[in-house]
Amino acid sequence: DLMADRAHLPRETAIKDLLCYEDLIEASHSRFEWPVFDENNASSLCYTSGTTGNPKGVLYSHRSTLLHSFAAALPDVLNVSACDVLLPVVPMFHINAWGLVYVAPMTGAKLVFPGAALDGKSLYELIEMEGVTASAGVPTVWQGLLSYVEANGLKFSTMCRSGIGGSACPPAMIRKFQEDYGVTVRHAWGMTEMSPIGTSAAFKHKHLVETQEARYAAMATQGRAVFGVDIKIVDDEGAELQWDGRASGNLLVRGPWVIEKYFKDEGGSPLLDGWFRTGDVAKITPDGYMVITDRNKDVIKSGGEWVGSIDIENIAMAHPAVAMAACIGVKHPKWDERPLLVVAKKPGAQVEREELLAFFDGKVAKWWIPDDVAFVDAIPLGATGKMQKMKLREQFANYVLPTA
Repeated sequence: DLMADRAHLPRETAIKDLLCYEDLIEASHSRFEWPVFDENNASSLCYTSGTTGNPKGVLYSHRSTLLHSFAAALPDVLNVSACDVLLPVVPMFHINAWGLVYVAPMTGAKLVFPGAALDGKSLYELIEMEGVTASAGVPTVWQGLLSYVEANGLKFSTMCRSGIGGSACPPAMIRKFQEDYGVTVRHAWGMTEMSPIGTSAAFKHKHLVETQEARYAAMATQGRAVFGVDIKIVDDEGAELQWDGRASGNLLVRGPWVIEKYFKDEGGSPLLDGWFRTGDVAKITPDGYMVITDRNKDVIKSGGEWVGSIDIENIAMAHPAVAMAACIGVKHPKWDERPLLVVAKKPGAQVEREELLAFFDGKVAKWWIPDDVAFVDAIPLGATGKMQKMKLREQFANYVLPTA
């Protein structure tokens, strides 16, 4: 059938027995009788992004989806009401658009979909045309939007909140949204295996009287566990680590919308004593704010010590000439691995290796500073907008670092 009314149906078409969508709707009943069935029945099936091997299926139940939607709509998570116009700039195959396709109808919010055009110009025009108040997407999408509005001297007339997840949001992006455009960023973390929301960087009451810098520090974390989710960090032997903001360990989670097993038991049990092993390395502050320091597969081990690639990338992204940056480990004859910074520059921007490396002075320990910078036309991205470090590691597998 064609998504149009009869007046707009084409007079000639090669499609046999073409139906008019509006005629079909008109002929149907306006009321829907909701079926009654076991709440543990399957509701949807999504697949992991496959960044660590083949994608695996995650089968959600009606119960887990409903509970996740209740939690996602809370003020300290997405803070959604019937007054909102939501724009999920994330495909529905990516964890059901992060659950927004359920949160919107549950709360009565208007839901706007972007279609295939995710460039800055198209997103800005859609936001303004539809009166979007809140949106959600990965940092790479927002980078394109911010570049467009900045280059054209534009402002947002209705959008005041932006949820950012999928990968760590550079603090520089949080500041630009807030200070230049009056858009408050809500940093969040989750996984396909978690439906997806696990944590949200909402303020506590104490932040209302703290400095703006303290608030920015909280906004830059992945946030506190939402109601229903428990989190903890453990060492390689499984011993639980303290929430002191310094100790880094393997992040484990559990909750009513967290996976118990993959579809058809693929890959064996993902649990450790009932906790899901996320594959992330994190630290947790005494206030419960969680900070992802790396993925297990992305950790750079130099001389027996870890270098956090996310911290390196966040600093690089704060440089005005950098559009996107990725930090990967490359082989080193003495230290096993050393960090290599891979950078895509903004259009027309000029920056040299020495200037970028000097940009790290005083921001991280000297031995964390990358040994070299490689400039590329673009950082490879997956279908969900995440950087594909696996491809970068393949591309730079034989990269020779400078010896001086």
